Amino acid sequence: MSSNINLIDSFQEFKDFKNIDRPTVITVLEEVFRSMIRKRFGTDENVDVIVNPDNGDLEIWRTRVVMEDGFSEDDDLEIELAEAHQHDPDLEVGDDFIEQITLESFGRRAILAARQTLVSKILELEKDEVFKKYKDREGELVIGEVYQIWKKEILVLDEDGNELILPKTEQIPADYFKKGDSIRAVVSKVDMMNSNPKIIISRTAPEFLQRLFELEVPEIFDGLIMIRKIVREPGERAKVAVESYDDRIDPVGACVGMKGSRIHGIVRELRNENIDVINFTSNHSLYITRALSPARISSIKIDEDHKTAAVYLKPDQVSLAIGRGGHNIKLAGKLSGYEIDVYRENDEIEEDVDIEEFADEIDSWIIDELKRVGLDTAKSVLSLTQEELVRRTDLEEDTVQEIVRILQAEFE
Repeated sequence: MSSNINLIDSFQEFKDFKNIDRPTVITVLEEVFRSMIRKRFGTDENVDVIVNPDNGDLEIWRTRVVMEDGFSEDDDLEIELAEAHQHDPDLEVGDDFIEQITLESFGRRAILAARQTLVSKILELEKDEVFKKYKDREGELVIGEVYQIWKKEILVLDEDGNELILPKTEQIPADYFKKGDSIRAVVSKVDMMNSNPKIIISRTAPEFLQRLFELEVPEIFDGLIMIRKIVREPGERAKVAVESYDDRIDPVGACVGMKGSRIHGIVRELRNENIDVINFTSNHSLYITRALSPARISSIKIDEDHKTAAVYLKPDQVSLAIGRGGHNIKLAGKLSGYEIDVYRENDEIEEDVDIEEFADEIDSWIIDELKRVGLDTAKSVLSLTQEELVRRTDLEEDTVQEIVRILQAEFE
């Protein structure tokens, strides 16, 4: 009787498995038992397997045709009359002889093998179900609990105990978590690695910011406001282009909320990432102007063929347009799809010299560094103090002094 209990205990262990529905479990159980029957009797065509999904009770019924004595050709499908009469004297030739097969009759070794097969199949199904579940949820918001922290990634468990991986590269630079913390992220990528689902989540993806807006702004969730595009430098700055399908709704105001009430929660979640919400427009010039917010642009010249834009600003607006570390101008370019060059508004602008003209005196990597922070001309570099140039670029003070000397000589 102990062998029977072992297998039923196995059923009780898995019948309510978190990601597998009960009919699927019953099907797996039946297949395991039928495999045992085929090994013992050679066929399962004449066998009915009945599993009670509530308590795990199992019944196996085998049907054989009653034959005249000496005429049975297959004992697995037929039974001779004399043997049948030992169980039921009323049976006649041609009748069905139905008998119940007990688990004990298979032997302990077969039952242990069946239990192992059952465990293996259920675990395999569980992995498949987890993979399908999260594959369908790519881009969706998930909430989990930090379970273990490693140098390059964090292990997060969802409400069902499924393992989610948050790599260091998908964390906001200022993120800090400890075991037991609740964490929000989006499902970034789902793969099968050695038959195990690997679920990567992200807090740096634009979709994460979009899902947060959908939570905080009912008009976005209801479809009255559409997010047209999001670009991010995680932890530093983000720009979100929104459009309203209802003329009565100000999309920017709705996203920011009264006194910033809606956007403050998002900013806190993103570790104080600056978020610029702008009105989307198909007018490219206006769109670029808005994308460079908070800088105020004096004029703009667009080259549609080469997807470039020359933006002219007053000197006090240049640093705002470029932004700390060049993030503002970089994100504006990504948002608009144009390569943006910033110029200072100057009556003598035509007398300025492109920084590339000094390639014979200044190393190319230094020129690239200056251009990275929006300093494309000699005068744009000279308009800043040496301290400001050191702060904005990754250049040494001695290098900056030499650059300034070379550029000043051009205008002497």
